[in-house]
Amino acid sequence: MVRTGNCLGGDDPVLPAPDAQNQKGLRDVKYISTRGNAPELSFEEAMLTGLARDGGLYVPESIPTLSAEEIAGLAGKSYEEAAFVVMRPFVGDAFTDEEFKGIIARAYANFRHDARAPLVQLAPNHYLLELFHGPTLAFKDFAMQLIGQLFQFSLARRNERVTIVGATSGDTGSAAIEAFRGLDNVDVFILFPHGRVSDIQRKQMTTPEDANVHALALDGDFDDCQAKLKDMFNDFDFRDGVKLAGVNSINWARVLAQVVYYFTSAVSLGAPYRKVSFTVPTGNFGDIFAGYIAKKMGLPIDRLVIATNQNDILHRTMETGAYTKEGVTPSISPSMDIQVSSNFERALFDAYGRDGGAVAQLMEELKDGSFAISQGAMETLREHFDSGRASEEETNATIASAFTATSEVLCPHSAVGVKVANAYLGEVPMVTLATAHPAKFPDAVEAAMGARPALPPHMADMMDKDERVTRVPNDLGALEALIKERIAQR
Repeated sequence: MVRTGNCLGGDDPVLPAPDAQNQKGLRDVKYISTRGNAPELSFEEAMLTGLARDGGLYVPESIPTLSAEEIAGLAGKSYEEAAFVVMRPFVGDAFTDEEFKGIIARAYANFRHDARAPLVQLAPNHYLLELFHGPTLAFKDFAMQLIGQLFQFSLARRNERVTIVGATSGDTGSAAIEAFRGLDNVDVFILFPHGRVSDIQRKQMTTPEDANVHALALDGDFDDCQAKLKDMFNDFDFRDGVKLAGVNSINWARVLAQVVYYFTSAVSLGAPYRKVSFTVPTGNFGDIFAGYIAKKMGLPIDRLVIATNQNDILHRTMETGAYTKEGVTPSISPSMDIQVSSNFERALFDAYGRDGGAVAQLMEELKDGSFAISQGAMETLREHFDSGRASEEETNATIASAFTATSEVLCPHSAVGVKVANAYLGEVPMVTLATAHPAKFPDAVEAAMGARPALPPHMADMMDKDERVTRVPNDLGALEALIKERIAQR
């Protein structure tokens, strides 16, 4: 295995031309809804709001770009320095440079790898991007630690208090709790599907003792959790009464934070002098959409490959042009057991020429279980995205073969990515995102390769800790009543 840092390499190519779109001024950043019927907001307002009041997701009115020279200038910089360069154009005047640099520094101070997101070489032209060196051992830490610091800074200076409700298929919840636990001006409620997350994922959510965090085990699957979250946002009396805020990947700040590691890894492999491709195991489409934003910013990405498990709605959509829910089958990669991929709405918004009315119509049709994507929109999506799926058997085989060939231990989600990526290997370097530490899924990994991955030393006693969890029905009224009651007790 070869681990790489930030260094440019390759032949003596010509720098690619920058995107024709000019970067907007820092004081002129506006965010609009994908459904076209909500007020324009600043970065800070969009971050604190989460879901738009028309049910849509906030996106930048236009995408700032970085020149080839600016991208090349990321070589040799620390992750925090690169993060500032990549994210600063989206923030506008919400924070001064020094304030934003301090927020970024605090966000990544507790990561346990100096590179934050190191690359590991798996095979010729195939690299693994390790995104599990944060506090909760999953890629969600990159976004959640940042958004925790952003919220803390903004709320403190506004002297405001908010209620954060999140839905998780496993990793978002623990990352959110870790980011917001103990804060005086935030109450955090995390919905997760009862019996459908790994033991480690559950323990990470249920063992913190801080009074402001609440783990709620919902009777249902992740899509039920996500639906209840959106229902709360669309209940404006409740939303306004508890000052509801969202930190799921519906929150633009989450997506923005994930854009950074596309730049750092690509520059390590020669960008902007050479193209790089990425394969992303994804269920909710947020992580791969961040790659799309990186491409729109000027990063020379060749292909973005969507990797799905047996719950392959995104792969089927890319093949057929029809987004059709077929129910969720529990798998060994539970964070991908999703049928309603919220962030796909952001991709559809661009594919339909940023027509909010068209997107709103599609989302209305989805209430009946499916919608058909127009031929023109599908052509646009296929310009940027490829896709593939991995069965349970193929995922197990990939875990075993990767360990035999490289000694790299893959979590089931990362293994899905590696399996799908193998079909797209070629002359362009391929980076597969490793989204979680294998010890978060010890039973699945042990079954696949015959050895049980150990938790890092700082988490070794987690399984012995007492749990604080409330089992809740799949009922909006009951959930809202519980949240109001808990807030009143604080």
